[in-house]
Amino acid sequence: MSFTISYPENHEPNVFTVEQLDWLPWIAPLAEEDLTEAHYDGLVDRARAKSEYFRLLARDPAVLGARTRTDKDIFYTKGGLPRPDRELAAAAVSRFNGCIYCASVHARFAIQFYKSDTAALALLRDGVTADLPAREALIVETAVALTKTPVAFGAENAQKLYDAGLSRDEAVDLIQSAAFFNWANRLMLSLGEPGKIA
Repeated sequence: MSFTISYPENHEPNVFTVEQLDWLPWIAPLAEEDLTEAHYDGLVDRARAKSEYFRLLARDPAVLGARTRTDKDIFYTKGGLPRPDRELAAAAVSRFNGCIYCASVHARFAIQFYKSDTAALALLRDGVTADLPAREALIVETAVALTKTPVAFGAENAQKLYDAGLSRDEAVDLIQSAAFFNWANRLMLSLGEPGKIA
């Protein structure tokens, strides 16, 4: 399920895709054998030590720990906005910001949790103005509005969510998902680039 024919040898992907991608850092991450318990505390999940991205962020373990716990609180808590909608919001922000790696990850999660690839594939293929069902279109519109000009996001944007039947908790979860990924994309885009898995 990709919208590319092939990648040039040793070149990063330049199209949005649901294929699993590698991430290539521009700054050397810590070596796994050099990680201390303080680094593992920052990683939160020890398995993240396999990721070059997280080993790079582990250079400041306290900040990484705060970032990872925030991510988990936004995406893995029960109640509020259903998980597929949170993932679609993250994919929409990533698509708008041009973060190919994050868009691929969260589009795959959206497909997994929606048990349908319709919305995610349309978003990746056609962009944030893709023709989507009303609820998914509102999620994308809200995520993009918050990403495009955060300070312009106001009461009228929230009212659209309430008018569509979202509860306050669901609206807050959507806003947090979009806001977190607006920040996360910029961090990832400034530290490396997506790569084709060898």
